[in-house]
Order: sequence, then structure tokens, then C-alpha cells
Amino acid sequence: MNRTTTGILSIKEITGTVSDYYELTKPGITFTVLASMLIGFLMGSAGGVNITLMIHAMLGTYLIAAGTAAHNMFMERDLDGLMKRTSRRPLPASRINPRQSFIFSMTLIALGLIYLLFMVNIVAGLVSLATTVIYLFAYTPLKRISALNVFVGAIPGALPVVGGWAAATGTIFEHGMWILFGVIYCWQIPHVISIAWVCKKDYDHAGFKMLPKNDPYGWKAVLWVLLPLAILFPTIYKLFVMDLVSWIYLSGSILTTALFFYYGARFAIYRDKTTAKALMFSSFVYLPLIWIFIFADWMIL
Repeated sequence: MNRTTTGILSIKEITGTVSDYYELTKPGITFTVLASMLIGFLMGSAGGVNITLMIHAMLGTYLIAAGTAAHNMFMERDLDGLMKRTSRRPLPASRINPRQSFIFSMTLIALGLIYLLFMVNIVAGLVSLATTVIYLFAYTPLKRISALNVFVGAIPGALPVVGGWAAATGTIFEHGMWILFGVIYCWQIPHVISIAWVCKKDYDHAGFKMLPKNDPYGWKAVLWVLLPLAILFPTIYKLFVMDLVSWIYLSGSILTTALFFYYGARFAIYRDKTTAKALMFSSFVYLPLIWIFIFADWMIL
């Protein structure tokens, strides 16, 4: 039945609305956050995994991550309308009312935080809260002020693994956890810069400052790409030195990081959209592969 004649939503309208609200949660980012949290939880569970606690941590993390992503869309709805790649999102396309999206996002954030505090532990809840606060109130506004947002944004991007470790152990004072944080932090910088290079016109049109100023030849961008990629080698090796992982993880991670660095080096040489796009796609593959190596290592040993 048609809503305009009966006042009742059709099945197509209902599924479309559900799909729009789901899109608000940025599923790709949200599930990356969830995967990082799970890796942190598994690595922190050295004495054995508490499955019930892990499920609670997954649910709470999903809620607060989805709410944070949705609230970011609410905050940037006008800017998203200026970029081709985001203009068809639910808010700029007027498929969802801003007030409704605000209520939706804040409800998810509140539910996720309360769930983590009461069903997991206070430390995990506070780490997730810090992730949300830094992402929404430091990184998001800084995107229009300075390219330093890339370094600030990498903090909430890497904190989910800390949240997972904290969920399993109740502490954030273990060395291995911060090494994992370092892996994600270093990965995220070339990841974001490559996207910014590929989408430069879109970002410029919306007023986002994702690349360094006064860098006509791209040398600053090259530095920001190659330095974190170089730091990844000793960072991933450190987990092996600490006896947190075995050769299974180490061999796969070294090879994957070398390949990631190769694409970074090609970008450094040519500094064009083609090599930036290749670096971007390699970054999409890199982190999932590192998590797979860690998971395989954990399962086998």
C-alpha cells in the first residue's frame, strides 16, 4: 500500500528507511572498529577467552561505534552535500531528518557506553567514551582547520584495540596493547593521506584540509606516508620479540608490510593519482591481513 493514500508505510519504504539508518552508521568503519576491538580482546585474553564477556564487549562496542559514526554524519551533513562521493548519503540527500539522526546517534552512543560500563568494565567503557569524544570533538572540527587532523584522527582510529584489551583485562597499562595501538596508528596515516590525495578536489570543495599546505610537489605528503610505513616494521616485530605472537604472524606481517611500503615508495616517486589509488587499495587490504595473521597465530598456537 502507498503511504500517500493510506498513511501506512509500504514494505519498500520501510526497508529503505532501515537501509538509510544503517548507512548512517558507516558499516565499513564500524566493522573495522569491531574487528580491531576483537583482536585486542583476543590478545589480552592470554589465559583463555571469556566468550560471554567477549560477546558483551562486541555488542557494546558496536553500539557506541555505530552511534559515533552516525553522529559524525550528522555533524558533517552540509559538508557531505558538497562532495560527489558523499552527496547521496541519507542526510544531504534529505532521506533522513537531521533531528531524527541526532536522536538516533546519541541514543546509540548512550546505550553502547552504558552497556560497556555495566556489562564489561569501567575501563573499557571509558576507553570507548574517549574514542568517541576525540573523534567527534577533536578530529571532526580539525578537518577544516589543519592537516594535523590526520594525526589526531589516527588516535580514535587506533583506540578500539585498546578498548578490546581493556575489556579482557580491565587495564590499559600493558605494553603489548600499546604496540597494537601503534600498528593501527601507523597504518592509518598513509591510509588517510592516500584517500585525501585521490579525493583532493572533493575535499577542497568541502573545505576539508586533509593534505599539508604549501606542498605543491607533494614532498610533505611523501614524508607523512613513508615515515609511518617505516615505523611499522619495528612495531610489528616488537610483538614477536615480546613473545605475544609466533613466526606465523611475523612472517606474514613482514611480507605484507614490505608490500605496503612498496606502494608507498611508488607514490613517493610518482606522486600522482594512480599511485595514490594503488596505495589506498593496499591500505584497505593491509590491516585485515595483519588481523588474520594474528588470529591464525592465536588459533594454531
